[in-house]
Amino acid sequence: MKQRIILSVIAFALLAPSAWAQTEKVTRQSQQSAKPKPPKKSQWKYQDDFHEGLAYVKNANDIFGFIDKTGKLVIPCQWKFAWRFSDGLALVKDDNGKWGFIDKTGKLVTPCQWKYAFSFSEGLAPVQDANNKWGFIDKTGKLLIPCQWKKACSFSDGLALVKGDNGKWGYIDKTGKLVIPCQWRDASSFSEGLAPVQDANNKYGYIDKTGKLIIPCQWKWAWNFENGLAKVDDDNGKRHKINKQGVIVK
Repeated sequence: MKQRIILSVIAFALLAPSAWAQTEKVTRQSQQSAKPKPPKKSQWKYQDDFHEGLAYVKNANDIFGFIDKTGKLVIPCQWKFAWRFSDGLALVKDDNGKWGFIDKTGKLVTPCQWKYAFSFSEGLAPVQDANNKWGFIDKTGKLLIPCQWKKACSFSDGLALVKGDNGKWGYIDKTGKLVIPCQWRDASSFSEGLAPVQDANNKYGYIDKTGKLIIPCQWKWAWNFENGLAKVDDDNGKRHKINKQGVIVK
């Protein structure tokens, strides 16, 4: 009996180093596999976020194209510059420095003929002609609102911000009619029915779509409304949030 016990102890002693070595090997392999893999190097010099299912990319030669969410290049890199898709079209710049728009197949639907342009919004896009005046085109490229403004921004809430020859800002509707006179020193697009505007004293308030001043110009800076609230800065640089009645709520 004692002999069997001694033999068993000897056998365990002989096998233990091998078993221990195997355990160590498995542990090392497990630790190695648990190490985070380095991120895969992108082939693009720059890649934007996805918008409407596509993202613009810039290759090593600073030429722009678009990829889909699988990473496939669906619109070849052939543009000097490109911007995000909006309303189904993307702004692109050709080798001559002119701007136009492509669809999601890469087809040029609006010729590159404008000195500058902004993205489509609500079916229209602001464009700048050779005389530095701004107007608006539709998705066929037809000029619906003549180029007569010193500056123009995209439509929002049915109105577009424009700058007159007097250097002041106002708003037009989709027929091109000036519905809010160019009288504001600075302004922003409409959001949730209101727009921040700056008066002659450099103070910001908010107007409605009729041009009526709803929240008095008393703020050093003001942002657009989002979810019923807007950020504003007072004269001391302190930031607040106000509701649509102009009351500080945060």
